[in-house]
Order: sequence, then C-alpha cells, then structure tokens
Amino acid sequence: MRNPFRRTAALLCTAAALTVTLGPAARAAPQAECGTRVHGSHARADCFNGNSTPDRVQLHVECARWWDPDMDTAPAAVDPARHVSLTQRCWLEIRRAWVTHQPG
Repeated sequence: MRNPFRRTAALLCTAAALTVTLGPAARAAPQAECGTRVHGSHARADCFNGNSTPDRVQLHVECARWWDPDMDTAPAAVDPARHVSLTQRCWLEIRRAWVTHQPG
C-alpha cells in the first residue's frame, strides 16, 4: 500500500518550486471588484478596489443593433480603498457590458 503523505509532499514541493521559478511576473495583478448592471439602454459598473495597488477600469458596451455604435468609457483610476462608478449607453438595447482592468 502506498503512502498518501509521500505523494502529497511531492506535489507540494513541485508547486513551491514552480512558484519560485515563475516569480512575481507570472502572478496576476490584483484587480478591483466590479459589478455591472444593464437596464434597458443604460449600463453601469460599480468598482471597489480593496487592494493595496491602484487599478484602471474601463466599461465596454456592445449594442444590440448593427447601426448602434459600441461604446467605451475612458479608463478611470481606482485607488486603494476607493470606489468608482462608470456609465454608458446605447440608443436602444444593450447586448452585453463588461469591465476591463489595467494595472494602475
């Protein structure tokens, strides 16, 4: 019968070695938490940054009609422990809305 602790220890050592090898560049930067709401032709994103580094957020809106241009807000900086609201709209319906992040 095999010892399950030996296999667990081997997996933990491998994970630790990969973390050291890849370094901080491979880790994802912390991002602000954003909630997006769509109501008719209006979209709103509320973002709160609970991290120690600033984050830049941008709201993107894809309109449902082919003749209605897709809209993006200007990037907004969200400093640590701060909140920002972004709004955008289409003429008629919104197909989808999402937020992108960039390190601040």
